Amino acid sequence: MSHRSITYQECMGNVNAYIKRPENLEMIEKAYEFAKKCHEGQFRKSGEPYVVHVIEVANTLALLHCSPKTIAAGFLHDTVEDCDGVTNETIEEMFGEEIRLIVDAVTKIGNIKFQDEREYQASNHRKLFIAMAKDIRVILVKLADRLHNMRTLEFMKPEKQKKIANETLSVYAPIAHRLGISEIKNELEDLSFKYLYNEKYNEIKLLVAQRESERNQQVEMMITDIKVILDTYHIPYRIFGRSKHFYSIYKKMVTKNKRFEEILDLLAIRIITDSETRCYEILGYIHATYRPIPGRFKDYIAMPKANMYQSLHTTVVEPQHGNIFEIQIRTEQMDAVAERGVAAHWLYKEHPNFSHAQEQKQIEDKLSWFRDFSMMTDEDSEDPLEYMNVLQKDIFEANVYCLSPRGKVIALPQGSCPIDFAYRIHTEVGHKTVGAKVNGAIVPLNTILKTGDVVDILTNKNSKGPSEDWIKIVKSGHARNKIRSFLLKQEEANRKDTIKKGQQMLGDEFRRQNLDVSLITEKKLEGILNSLSFKNVDDLFVGIANKRVSLESIVNRLVKNRQVVLNDEDIIRHVNKENQKFKRISGCGVIVPGIDTISVSLANCCSPIPGDDILGYISKGQGVKVHRSDCPNIVHEKKRLIPVEWEEDIQEKQYEVQILILSSDRSYLLSDIMTTLQQCNAYLRHVDSFINDDNLTVTTKLLLSVKDAVHLKTIMANLKKVRSVNEVIRTIQ
Repeated sequence: MSHRSITYQECMGNVNAYIKRPENLEMIEKAYEFAKKCHEGQFRKSGEPYVVHVIEVANTLALLHCSPKTIAAGFLHDTVEDCDGVTNETIEEMFGEEIRLIVDAVTKIGNIKFQDEREYQASNHRKLFIAMAKDIRVILVKLADRLHNMRTLEFMKPEKQKKIANETLSVYAPIAHRLGISEIKNELEDLSFKYLYNEKYNEIKLLVAQRESERNQQVEMMITDIKVILDTYHIPYRIFGRSKHFYSIYKKMVTKNKRFEEILDLLAIRIITDSETRCYEILGYIHATYRPIPGRFKDYIAMPKANMYQSLHTTVVEPQHGNIFEIQIRTEQMDAVAERGVAAHWLYKEHPNFSHAQEQKQIEDKLSWFRDFSMMTDEDSEDPLEYMNVLQKDIFEANVYCLSPRGKVIALPQGSCPIDFAYRIHTEVGHKTVGAKVNGAIVPLNTILKTGDVVDILTNKNSKGPSEDWIKIVKSGHARNKIRSFLLKQEEANRKDTIKKGQQMLGDEFRRQNLDVSLITEKKLEGILNSLSFKNVDDLFVGIANKRVSLESIVNRLVKNRQVVLNDEDIIRHVNKENQKFKRISGCGVIVPGIDTISVSLANCCSPIPGDDILGYISKGQGVKVHRSDCPNIVHEKKRLIPVEWEEDIQEKQYEVQILILSSDRSYLLSDIMTTLQQCNAYLRHVDSFINDDNLTVTTKLLLSVKDAVHLKTIMANLKKVRSVNEVIRTIQ
């Protein structure tokens, strides 16, 4: 892949082929002369004068038929970064604002400290893509720059070669592909492949070379046969063999797990004609003559790719030798767009009304993904690494093409669902999504979309918005970030409401007990935080609202000199080692060592059952309440807790427990849960089941009667085995 350097005269020959106006040619020559003077005395690693690089960049842009200002920017692109005394102001003063903006966009970020090389690289990419969203010419200059750097990569150290090749393969080749510039994309991929996986590259290069003469002979024979058909029907055409580039062969071998000999489209033929109608006519004659392989026909004319690529693809078997050929059929215009993409579609036309702003708008209208790209590329976007992750997944790796009911094509990453589609249309559409239709049928929101699906998003303006479960379902970084942002704002708003609720509940409890509400002060509340393990007063109120702490315990701490209804000291005094011989068995099956006169009952909040670890809590006027030892309502208590234990030969009876089941929605889920309970001999007292706001998951609340902790453990273990059940929790009120 050695590359001969282009001279300035050759470059200008390519420029003169389509740029004729003297003022435009003068500006380009002025840019070259300025760059030549600025880079004087500078040399590349190859030993060549630096000016050779900028000539190569400008020449690539000229071959793409870019505008005069783009070519001028190509000559000037390294002057600010690499030449002393040249600033953005210098460029604007000499060449105008448009060229200055392009040059600035491709100039690396300097004088800013970054944590590591990855963050620095991501920041440079982010700067470049933000500029590209406003002006497509920026990326054309950068691609031309990167192409020549890759062509001369052999002069770099091996570690630098790998780093640059990796960046090219993950960022620049995908963006060239998205812009449809396959000439540049293919060369960037093959050059990157050569430096990243040199052994594999040489292996494939050798395999291709070994079969080249045989393959060329087979292709020529097939072309001769097709020419006879096309001539018979007087169809205008150009026909030629097409060789597959090395990296695409390697990618197919890896992703499809195929040997070199199994790749069907190594024998490829392209037919170029003069109209769309002729394309379909040729396809008919090809299929009438050769047997097409089922599932290999693709109509990219009726359904263009996101990068504007149009063509008919079919794979046929040649009957005489059984060779398999991939045949592409397209018009001249389609072929130009396929090779040079965005650059071919807007070939610079030298007329007074040429407007770059109008050209940029046309690009946004034609390139289905570019508007999405612009939407993601806002100045206030996430940190550079997160921004590049989103771009990598949502734009570069998007290969599922779905349609809106009006025919708009939306490109999404593999595994995307209707929620991803909704957020790509508009953030508010995503937030208000309540359902979806795919190809006219209502489907769950976690349905995986396929290319060609027509997706209709169902919204409700009264929807509460996305749920946290959506984050696990979506595949696009853009949708995930929008959902997270919504949930954070909602959590902030909900927290304020929860704090108010906690304040109200504490005030109501004071009023219920005829206590002075003025005792609830910030200072007093801060004084009891340590004993309750809360960081601040707001967290305490949230804990009250969510019933993570009992109102009783807070009231007791705030009103220290309160009159206790029971003589607690007497109860606690009796619970000592000398009185352990007294063991009164209560009606609930709990033994309280040292006490035989006090009322003992099971706490309703945690509903302990035989086999649970338990503690007694001396309550006001209600004797000893037996709690599970992990009950949050007593976890911060120190003084009022006493040891209690279950009777050894406890009489068998039924105990009530509450179970919460979290599951994915499906048909017959509740029926399967009921069957499982029946099999486990659990008596169901009450059931409450409802679909959550996300329309994907179900919450089921059960009130059960069980014998003991062993029985409950068996029930919960079996419930977890029910299909679609994600979690089974024993709840505490």
